[in-house]
Amino acid sequence: MSDLTLGLGTFGDLPQDDAGAPVSHAEAIRQVVAEATLADDLGVDAISLGEHHRPEYAISTPETVLAGIAGRTSRIRLGSGVTVLSSDDPVRVFQRFATLDAISSGRAEVILGRGSFTESFPLFGYDLADYEKLFEEKLELFVQLLDEKPVTWTGTLRAPLEHADVFPKTDSGRLRTWVGVGGSPQSIIRTARYGLPLMLAIIGGPPTRFTPLIDLYRRATDRLGTTAWPVGMHSPGFVADTDDEARRIHHPHYKVIRDRIGAERGWPPMSREEYDAEIENGSLYVGSPETVARKIARTVGSLGVGRFDLIYTGGPQPMSARLRAVELYGSRVAPMVREILSETR
Repeated sequence: MSDLTLGLGTFGDLPQDDAGAPVSHAEAIRQVVAEATLADDLGVDAISLGEHHRPEYAISTPETVLAGIAGRTSRIRLGSGVTVLSSDDPVRVFQRFATLDAISSGRAEVILGRGSFTESFPLFGYDLADYEKLFEEKLELFVQLLDEKPVTWTGTLRAPLEHADVFPKTDSGRLRTWVGVGGSPQSIIRTARYGLPLMLAIIGGPPTRFTPLIDLYRRATDRLGTTAWPVGMHSPGFVADTDDEARRIHHPHYKVIRDRIGAERGWPPMSREEYDAEIENGSLYVGSPETVARKIARTVGSLGVGRFDLIYTGGPQPMSARLRAVELYGSRVAPMVREILSETR
């Protein structure tokens, strides 16, 4: 499938060096730049960097890191995954990504989301009681900005704009923009209403449970008279030379971050049985290149999506193992996925 986009994503997890010592936030950011540069060399289609404001993640301003990557790459698409629009200003988000688009010669894309973590709200002075309204109003404004014409807009949580022109403009005339959704039908319909591409975060359970949501997006766009773009998805995983090596490297570090977040949200610690079940039948793509490629191909084929991003970091995996995972994904997994799907079709 030549039209399938296969990408990578990371939140800038703090890795360990090969001696097992944690590295600094600065070193973690430089590591992501090195990994994205390697991905570009190997023909990976896209890299997405998530915004977080937590100690275990180094990336709080994805577009800044992406600008650094732009200077060292030539073809890979550069996106956020996601930008938390609710606690940012739509005008500034547009300006920053339009600037990235210029630096990268048209390779920028922004994935807008409400954010599954809420640290940015108190950090930037927003009330969590306005969680839904903030995103709805700011997305409405952002969609108007995408036309790159003077905007007149009024909301309740931001100062109005009167015939405001925003710069810089993009060469293409429209910034590539997605909406990231975790599974809310209301969010699916909102995305369809604005005629934007949908990016699904599928992080647990059988991926086929999202089939009704993809169908809802397509039905909603048809009913609303907007465009049903190819749907994208991202899921966590890890690639090593063998299945055993991938699980051995990935499991202990993934469990650290999964249990830390789970404790905040009332989840029980992840058992080894649960971890193995997610690899076999759920939404963890961990194993050798052959294992991961076959599973991605099954998911892409069954859901009919047009883009798959592997979130290749999950906890403090060693830096060298992460680079190897990127190398294997670009050189072996992505070509194998395309070959499998081509033969199937």
